[in-house]
Amino acid sequence: MAEISVKEKMAIERTKMPEQDALERSRNFKEVNLGLPLEWAVREAQRCLACKKRPCVDGCPVNVHIPEFLAKLADGDVAGAAQILRVDNALPATTGRVCPQEYQCEGQCLRGKKGQSVAIGWLERFVADWAAQNLAPDKAPAAQTGFRVAVIGSGPGGLTAAGELARAGHKVRVFEALHDTGGVLRYGIPEFRLPKRIVDQEVQNLRELGVEIETDVIVGRTLTLSEIREEYDAVFVANGAGLPMFLHVPGENLKGVYSANEYLTRANLMGAWMDDPCGTPIARGKRVVVFGGGNVAMDSVRTAKRLGADAAIIAYRRGKDEMPARKEEVKHAEEEGIEFHLLVAPLEILGDEKGWVRAVKLQKMELGEPDASGRRRPVAVEGSEFELACDVAVVALGTTANPLLTAAEPDLKLDKWGNILADENQSTSIPGVFAGGDIVRGGATVILAMGDGKCAAQSISEFLKGKTPKAPEKAA
Repeated sequence: MAEISVKEKMAIERTKMPEQDALERSRNFKEVNLGLPLEWAVREAQRCLACKKRPCVDGCPVNVHIPEFLAKLADGDVAGAAQILRVDNALPATTGRVCPQEYQCEGQCLRGKKGQSVAIGWLERFVADWAAQNLAPDKAPAAQTGFRVAVIGSGPGGLTAAGELARAGHKVRVFEALHDTGGVLRYGIPEFRLPKRIVDQEVQNLRELGVEIETDVIVGRTLTLSEIREEYDAVFVANGAGLPMFLHVPGENLKGVYSANEYLTRANLMGAWMDDPCGTPIARGKRVVVFGGGNVAMDSVRTAKRLGADAAIIAYRRGKDEMPARKEEVKHAEEEGIEFHLLVAPLEILGDEKGWVRAVKLQKMELGEPDASGRRRPVAVEGSEFELACDVAVVALGTTANPLLTAAEPDLKLDKWGNILADENQSTSIPGVFAGGDIVRGGATVILAMGDGKCAAQSISEFLKGKTPKAPEKAA
């Protein structure tokens, strides 16, 4: 393809993502973004200026070689782009859909300084989806090290570590507590943002690399970390932070009150959103209030809308500019008719005579000086209390560490919040045990967990150098 000048590149406007109609999609669980046509993707890739300092790579927690894969795509070599992407990212179809690119790779893009950044996330999604349809998955390397590594948790951090370790020639087994794989990718992110077929495909790619996955294993109950260490040469702990945080206001024990964890798990993993009768039903409220302003809150309120709510409402104690949710998710929510009650804080959840939610009592807030988060602190407005009618309330304030694994391992050092302490190499206080993702960071993003998994895999390979593998797995 003929070389395109910088002037010509600068003249190309950023592409737009085709989407389902807002009214139509608010009534179904099909994916909102429909994907780019090939011609649009190639044209968008041609906007990349191939900066010498490569700020987009520095902005990516897994350090994808972004200029290289964009250059291949700009030339129409999608297969070449896919090969580059696969080397750096074990879950490209996932990150292309759920990564907060506007704060990371795209946020560092030079083109975004005086206009719109290159749509790196959409192009990553395009290449990954094309590869799934047109390329065979990578196979395990012929040269094997003989080392066996256990990965606890099949979320984004665990899957990334497993892929990196398998590519390095180690034998990898993933232990997952739930009955299906993917962790938060499957139970936490709705179908309309991340279809389960994408999770299935990316997990299958890892199986093709030789990764073994065992479900229904709760480490700390079914097995202990100590028992796993006896059999494996190294361990990566990525079991997430699945203990939900609550409001600590009166009425939280009423019927119709959910944590976002339970609400989304019922809908995403247990099929409670399907029309067929389900063994794990979910309350389909007509007026649903979701407390929070992050991505999980957006996922919850948009799920409520799709479950038939006449009014699906976000109640957030700060303003729209302070919301941590992705801008695209907020935009999609507004288009779908989600109501935003901003600068309000919950005081109480009110119930009827049968113990069901009937309303929430809120207090208006105003913004004061910035707090430790850098955002302006909400301050209560005296005498501004009011009631907002609802029949379901969902609390989406974040999560804390699940203590099942750590409570059984007294030698594993924790911070004051119960998260595992790990250094810059993801090493913990126990030699040969590494940790990353939400169990170390607290609540974080998918891509940050993946970055930890990639770092841990490299550290594990370094740790195993010069050592002798343990005895092979015992026969079943």
